[in-house]
Amino acid sequence: MPDVRRTNRGPSAAAENRAALIAAAREVFATAGYDAPLSTVTRVAGVGQGSLYRHFPDRISLALAVFEDGVAELEALAAQPGIVLDDVLALITEQAIGSTAFIDMVTVGPIDARMIEVRDRVAELLAGVLTKAQQAGEIRADATAEDLVLAVGMLAGVLGKTPAPDRPATAERVWRLLREGLDA
Repeated sequence: MPDVRRTNRGPSAAAENRAALIAAAREVFATAGYDAPLSTVTRVAGVGQGSLYRHFPDRISLALAVFEDGVAELEALAAQPGIVLDDVLALITEQAIGSTAFIDMVTVGPIDARMIEVRDRVAELLAGVLTKAQQAGEIRADATAEDLVLAVGMLAGVLGKTPAPDRPATAERVWRLLREGLDA
């Protein structure tokens, strides 16, 4: 194999390297698990270990960046006119199906305070779309955003133990069962 050396482009490549690392982490963690070697992430991103640690001092920082991208996507969706609770839950489900490797990060051991901040952002956006669904008479008046966060956690826990090909059908079954308890 030929020795291919990358030219160090210095600080001008920082944003591009960070984005490449986040995309690579999403891919590597989804296929090889949260404990996959970070060297695999850097190889997929096409950057060196130094770039990784300049942007993300530890594994959880990298994983949180992936989560934050997902939350930003949810926030953008929720801010669009005409978006309903089912639209947001569908995107959350899609993200959960693709990110089951992160379940260990949020369910095992002490939870990082930064993870709580990300979780609170999700709860806040769920509260907004939940209120609209309740006003439309679609969801029980006593349902809370915390109930939805719990439901998402239950879904993620099940998906984490489900073979990848079966996850979409399993997610559909889980939501069907959960909606029976949430519907007005």
